[in-house]
Amino acid sequence: MYSDLSDNELLELIGTEKNNEAMETLIKRYGPLVTRQSRSLYIIGADEEDLIQEGMIGLIKAINDYKPDRGASFKTFAFTCVRRQMLTAVSSSNSQKNTPLNHYISIYGDEKSEYMSPLDEMDSGVITNPEEIMMARLRESDILKTIDRKLSKLEIMVLKEYLTGASYEEIGLKLGKPAKSIDNAIQRIRTKLRNI
Repeated sequence: MYSDLSDNELLELIGTEKNNEAMETLIKRYGPLVTRQSRSLYIIGADEEDLIQEGMIGLIKAINDYKPDRGASFKTFAFTCVRRQMLTAVSSSNSQKNTPLNHYISIYGDEKSEYMSPLDEMDSGVITNPEEIMMARLRESDILKTIDRKLSKLEIMVLKEYLTGASYEEIGLKLGKPAKSIDNAIQRIRTKLRNI
């Protein structure tokens, strides 16, 4: 029943009736967005689950703070809140560890995508110093070269699909491979890239 309602209808139920089922429906609907965002960031020494948890906090903030009369759709607002929450967590982690290796790096590099490179987000406060920006670009370039060098063509295709939040089955259908082959490829990718 609730899954048929629009975002705004669900938000109205949450706002006026504190409806938990409407809240759960909206969280399930935007859960994949959080997963995609967590996969688009890489923090040395951090777990993807930590980023997902931060993203879920951002999503709940979006649900509580959204105002439809401000002109942005809920989807856009949720994306912004999730991304900002993750970037804040990354920034906090980086400042605590105080080491150049702990800057996050977008796996997307210079590709045009809805997931912006951290170098395009200097106003987020994560990277503001010109020297840090240059170092981040060099690290990003090195990581992308290492990925190209260490992974097979199939593994690179699987990684790109995986980073969009696609399931093993969806990736398998797109690449004409069984889900088990995709799972095996993901495990090889993790092993090969663990030390970059």
